[in-house]
Amino acid sequence: MASTASERRAFAHKINRTVAAEVRKQVSRDYGSPQLTKKRGGAHQPLPLTEVAEPVDFEEYVSSHAPGVEPGPLRQLVEFPQDDLELLPLDKECTTLEPPLPEEDDSLDPRVRDALAVYTDDWLVIQRKYQRYSTTHAPHNSERQRERQRGLVKQTFELDEAAAAERLDDQDDAKRRSVSLDETPRGSWASSIFDLKNSSPDALLPSVLERAAAEDLDRRNTEARLQGRHSDLLGLYPPPDEDEAVERCTVPEVPKEHCGQRIMVKCLSLKFEIEIEPIFGTLALYDVKEKKKISENFYFDLNSDQMKGMLKPHTPHIAISTLARSAIFSITYPSADIFLVIKLEKVLQQGDIGECCEPYMVMKESDSSKHKEKLEKLRLQAEQSCNRLGNFRMPFAWTAIHLLNIVSSVGGLDRSDPDSDSERKGHGTWNERKKKGFERMSVGDEMCNFATFRPATLTVTNFFKQEGDRLSDEDLYKYLADMRRPSSVLRRLRPVTAQLKIDISPAPDSPHYCLSPELLHVKPYPDLRVRPTKDVLEFPARYVYTPHTTYRNLLYVYPQSLNFNSRQGSVRNIAVKVQFMAAEDPSQALPVIFGKSSCAEFTQDAYTPIIYHNKSPEFYEEIKMKIPANLTDNHHLLFTFFHISCQPKQNTPLETPVGYTWIPLMQHGRLRTGSFSLPVSVEKPPPSYSVLTPDVQLPGMKWVDNHKAVFNVEVTAASSVHTQDPHLDKFFTLVYVLEEYSFPYRLKDVIITEANMEGELKASMAAVRGALLDTCVRFLHQLLNKLIQLIVYPPVIAGQIVNLGRAAFEAMALLVNQIHKNLEGNQDQHGRNNLLASYIHYCFRLPTAEPTIPTAGTQSYEMPMQYATLSRTTVRPSSLHLSRSKSISNSNPDLASSPVSPDEEVQRIIGAKGIDRSHSWVNSAYAPGGSRSVLRRNPNSSCELKQANDRSSNRMSAFLDSVALFSVPTRQITKKLLHEELALQWVVSTSAVREAALQQAWFFFQLMTKSMTHHLFLTSKLDVARRQRFPDRFVDDIAALVCAISADIANRYHKDVELVERLNSSLAFFLNDLLSLMDRGFVFNLIRSYYKQIANKLHTAQNPSSLNALRVDFTRIVCSHEHYVVLNLPCSTLSPPASPSPSTSSTTSQSSAFSSMVQDQGVATMFELSVPFRQQHFLSGLLLTELSLILDPDGEGVFFLHKKAISAVHSLLCSHDADPRYTDPQVRAHIAQLYLPLIPIVMETLHQLHDFSDSSPARCRLASAHVDDTDPDGGNTISQSVAMAIAGSPLPHVKANQFVLPTVAGRQSSSLSAECSRTLLVSFLWVLKNADAALLERWVSDLSVLQINRLLDLLHLCVSCFEYKLF
Repeated sequence: MASTASERRAFAHKINRTVAAEVRKQVSRDYGSPQLTKKRGGAHQPLPLTEVAEPVDFEEYVSSHAPGVEPGPLRQLVEFPQDDLELLPLDKECTTLEPPLPEEDDSLDPRVRDALAVYTDDWLVIQRKYQRYSTTHAPHNSERQRERQRGLVKQTFELDEAAAAERLDDQDDAKRRSVSLDETPRGSWASSIFDLKNSSPDALLPSVLERAAAEDLDRRNTEARLQGRHSDLLGLYPPPDEDEAVERCTVPEVPKEHCGQRIMVKCLSLKFEIEIEPIFGTLALYDVKEKKKISENFYFDLNSDQMKGMLKPHTPHIAISTLARSAIFSITYPSADIFLVIKLEKVLQQGDIGECCEPYMVMKESDSSKHKEKLEKLRLQAEQSCNRLGNFRMPFAWTAIHLLNIVSSVGGLDRSDPDSDSERKGHGTWNERKKKGFERMSVGDEMCNFATFRPATLTVTNFFKQEGDRLSDEDLYKYLADMRRPSSVLRRLRPVTAQLKIDISPAPDSPHYCLSPELLHVKPYPDLRVRPTKDVLEFPARYVYTPHTTYRNLLYVYPQSLNFNSRQGSVRNIAVKVQFMAAEDPSQALPVIFGKSSCAEFTQDAYTPIIYHNKSPEFYEEIKMKIPANLTDNHHLLFTFFHISCQPKQNTPLETPVGYTWIPLMQHGRLRTGSFSLPVSVEKPPPSYSVLTPDVQLPGMKWVDNHKAVFNVEVTAASSVHTQDPHLDKFFTLVYVLEEYSFPYRLKDVIITEANMEGELKASMAAVRGALLDTCVRFLHQLLNKLIQLIVYPPVIAGQIVNLGRAAFEAMALLVNQIHKNLEGNQDQHGRNNLLASYIHYCFRLPTAEPTIPTAGTQSYEMPMQYATLSRTTVRPSSLHLSRSKSISNSNPDLASSPVSPDEEVQRIIGAKGIDRSHSWVNSAYAPGGSRSVLRRNPNSSCELKQANDRSSNRMSAFLDSVALFSVPTRQITKKLLHEELALQWVVSTSAVREAALQQAWFFFQLMTKSMTHHLFLTSKLDVARRQRFPDRFVDDIAALVCAISADIANRYHKDVELVERLNSSLAFFLNDLLSLMDRGFVFNLIRSYYKQIANKLHTAQNPSSLNALRVDFTRIVCSHEHYVVLNLPCSTLSPPASPSPSTSSTTSQSSAFSSMVQDQGVATMFELSVPFRQQHFLSGLLLTELSLILDPDGEGVFFLHKKAISAVHSLLCSHDADPRYTDPQVRAHIAQLYLPLIPIVMETLHQLHDFSDSSPARCRLASAHVDDTDPDGGNTISQSVAMAIAGSPLPHVKANQFVLPTVAGRQSSSLSAECSRTLLVSFLWVLKNADAALLERWVSDLSVLQINRLLDLLHLCVSCFEYKLF
């Protein structure tokens, strides 16, 4: 058909008529390489995609385009918001009405002082305010997808109606034929039998016959198409695969005290057949398998007021806290071997246990007439005993409840409705009911769930008489194990008949009226006058790895046995009196012993129960005490042994002391706990005995059995202050000695002086690795805080600054690695331990207060301070030669010799890792000698402080801030910056320490990040230009560190797969964080150096797909930054020299900063991965380059790489769609420009995509187009368009984006899976939907015929993929 010039297609206007010679030159220039787009980043620079373009100077561009001068919604695309970083002090939740603090206000022990600082400081959280918009913390899951789809109108298609009508016809064909025409609904497929006369007309379409200009019609159609469209395109598509979301991070849980499964036990009533005297009860949990008591004692008193009145002279004041009848027990390790043991005691009386129990076994209240006289006599004896011996107790009876019978439905106890008042009444004796559970002896611990069982009310009817010679815990474990056997020996014993009614149920989450183990009121506590419930402290059967977060300082004393067989005299009814003494004087007994039941809250002494006429008694008593906050060497436990006269005799005292012994509680800076076998003195100890142990043979003293150990006692502590570990105790003690400057100090056999303090302290830091892991974790916050303090504030000894940075870093690295290895179950998907992550997130803060300073008058501090450690180092360690392959910093604190020049050393260090020096800094300005070159430092390691101030350009071991001490103006202390010292020590670390740091790189990266951020807040540097925030030496160390770790990833990926995956993600997250803190151009170059390291290794890699996968994950994490769009400079108008300026916005933009005249070459540059595009949109260029390389049919891409790369792009597009900051269409258009090269990438991949069409005539056309659209240099044929140009026919202007890929003979199509193809297509459609329409039109108008055909084929494939189909 003939056509006029005005009817020619738009792209034809740009056809140039040219001679064949010029065409040949142009074709040769553009198609000379056999690997077109994969070896060319475009026509502007011959830089292949496998190499990373040098990014633009980000800070320079942003400073020249201040956001304040830009109008409209595009302002937010220029720079980060001012409030990007937030410092949030969060109140630490206090679970009690009173804060858990020691009663002493002054003269606190340094351990208590440090512990309180940790436990009372509020949490310090530093967060990026807008990070909630990134995929790091806002996952695109199915739930969120459903929220985004709310409000969508459900659409019904003709296909559905047809299918429904067909099903209806098939079901009831006869009925359908009988339906009248009038009843046939209009619009159904039954309209073929319609009577047109009876049908109602459709509504008229307005203006359908009116004349209208084509432009108006197009405009109206465009507006109609935009109406009712869902703005969130990807919200209609299934969410990205969660398995590929490597950037996902969870906020660590707030540190809190450990709590196991909790059960509540209520003691309702206790009745005996006869009621003649008060009886007192004790509850505790025991684990038979572990042979351990797993709770402290709970004391209860169920006596009537009449019985309580018998002891009134001995208990003038009764605290309400001792009236509790219900308790909450915590069980961390539920087991089928846990028993609730109930022990009963009575007031001491004459006679052994058997004689005292006999009346309860044979007499009944119903026979009162028969035994009236005997009962009266017994009551009279009980009354006399209470009056005279009311302070003393004797063992009476015991029983046990197997908790498995309560929680298991197989147990012999009937279930009752928890809301009813019905009871589980006993059918026969407790033993008979318990027998039904014997069949269940092999039940596993997994069946024991003490959190969700149904409440039970039990009536225990049988108790066992206590045996005077079998009272130890070992005997109890034998009894409990025997109770589980059908042929129990206990069943043959005569029981003590009683009725104890108790209720056992899961404890509520927030019980009312509850007292903590320290007797503090737990919230909520509405009324202080109500009878309380006690929270019983758990002693877990095994280790619990949870750091302390509250102050607790309790001591438990367990007298076990005494042997007075060789003690002469009347020593038979023996009671042990236990006191906590502050000094030797009797008046120094402290009221820190917890009361039991129906007594005072605290007492000064406690007595063990008495076994009648037994000279070698065993004990089961538990004595609970508060440890004072100001422990000294004079504090001690005093044990006084009394003979109690049960029968009143003239001139015979009630209590006769028969022996003494003691335990000094503080010795060599440690709280003494454990098992003790002590000799007993017959006489009172001499003055000043408290600082000695009874093992010392004091002159003139008489001892029982020739000074042999006759008394066994165990002392344990439940303390968040005293570690009870020798390694940790030594470390903390030395630190406190240094802080208090209390030289000399005796530590066991070593006297600590200024001369040996440094060596001892470093040795103790190295020995921390030998401490129990359980203890290290429980005191993790104090331990890390103290190590950090030693780094930030190096101690000064004898006027010399002691550099402990290396020792502290080594101790920290080994400790963190040990925690990781042993607590693998407490990690997230990136291998980050939750305990360590929560410490950094909530607890860690830079020390802002200097440690305690000695008196200003100390003469040694008037000396000039110098580096004592460094001044003794005269030779460079052989392990730190710069010629070694591992990259180190030029800032080793222990290097005394230096290279020829600092710059030379840096070049040698960085060069050893293979970094391209031409691109190793932000740009050429950062290169040595550039306008912003890094200041190099001379690693001089021996210099006085005043010399260091004069030579600020030379580097010492780390940056030193000399600050004046306000309290002592004449003295200076040295302060370091933690992040600088960590980077330095990490770079220079070697062997095991470096490996440990690499294993837990995430910990040190996060610690550095929070330190850097906190430092910016403290110094008000957030408003300072990024290049001025951190010193150049720190930037240098970061570069060396990233370079070294990148090399480790590249070199170890095939040997240490798990380590390298963690290291790779840790580095990516670190660089992601640095983008919010440091010079972003510098960070871009760190990313570039990582890419270069990986790329260099890819050429020789045995398994390149693994390296590619690591790089994709790395890119995805870095690109998950919440300001990813801003980081890509979506509004930049920069162009490299000697290349056309690419268009970066539509012609409708509001300002010259966002718009420019788009030239043909500029438009083409925006749609290809050209060097200008990859420079200006650095992160987007990396991501799309990865996608392009992986989708290359000639590349090494495999299925899982296809999925990874496509999912990374899809995830980012989903975040843009869901981001409320980017709802404006103009903003969306600029974001879409970052993904314009995705369109040609997908076009090039067309023949690899899955075929979604039922029949594929269009794909046949595609195949023919693909055959014609081959590489001109790939064979003897030449493309038709080139041949026509040579012949003189019209030839479109040759573009750089011809999208021509070399084909491989016999390659099958559809190499991408249906899922990958569908996701790639929806990403392609997102770019088309949001890109500037005018820009797309200009680009399409410049395409060749073959390219347009390919684009149409791609759109046709999209229609086939996403069209509605009835399955």
